[in-house]
Amino acid sequence: MIIGAIEAGGTKFICGIIDSNGNILEKINFPTETPEITLTKVINFFQNKNISAIGLGCFGPIDLNPSSENYGCITTTPKLSWRNFNILNYLKKYFQIPIIFDTDVNGAALGESLWGAGKNLKNCVYLTIGTGIGGGALVEGNLVHGLLHPEMGHMFIKVHPEDNFEGICPYHKNCLEGLASGPAIEKRWNTKAYNLPADHKAWELEAYYLAQGIVNLILCLSPEKIILGGGVMKQEHLFPLIRKEVTKILNNYVSTKTILENIDDYIVYPQLKDNAGLLGAAALVLKNPL
Repeated sequence: MIIGAIEAGGTKFICGIIDSNGNILEKINFPTETPEITLTKVINFFQNKNISAIGLGCFGPIDLNPSSENYGCITTTPKLSWRNFNILNYLKKYFQIPIIFDTDVNGAALGESLWGAGKNLKNCVYLTIGTGIGGGALVEGNLVHGLLHPEMGHMFIKVHPEDNFEGICPYHKNCLEGLASGPAIEKRWNTKAYNLPADHKAWELEAYYLAQGIVNLILCLSPEKIILGGGVMKQEHLFPLIRKEVTKILNNYVSTKTILENIDDYIVYPQLKDNAGLLGAAALVLKNPL
């Protein structure tokens, strides 16, 4: 099967042609502009590609309830031109093939479970830390949806006693995304995260916040693997800090060798690297029989 895959991100879109073994045959990326400009590029890319279906992993929040009148909509996003825009229906006007729709991070979690760091596991969490923070969860082999879908980036956490930053989330100010996303780091320190040296105070704060979120996920979902992607996590020195803080917060409560002795293999970078979201979109098609 030849699959069209769309990783619809808030900053950029990535489109690809993927086979059923997870091989990327062709891909392209471009900035996320208005829906009309962006989706015209998507439509043009897939013309005459002989694809059987499209997997659409989309930034959110999105309406995933097929019985809802707003099914297929991007809802309360801060990106105003995309708010309440029905991306699924728009694409269906141009493609008379199945389109499987889910969050971009749910797709990435699924992709990592098929071909990456979560391979052969039924329970894993994929958390992306970049322009925003979002998470997808695979529980007993199934993606978690529920009332809407997980919004892991907006969980509430303790503010570090030495941090006076108010947070940037337009809805909650100092939720996890408001304190630990890439734009939060930039606004707090007046420079991009990648410009900060490894010994900068920023990384202690970042580990403190991300570890709290991760501990909450461990205690709620009991994942067999936690995969941390996104631009911020390209700072490799952050992983040891996070693992140390997670261990400290758990304080031996979760008594398993996976965390007590092998945490380096438990909290990891995506094995699919920058292709996790794109391959995840293709995995949505493979997971859902056409």
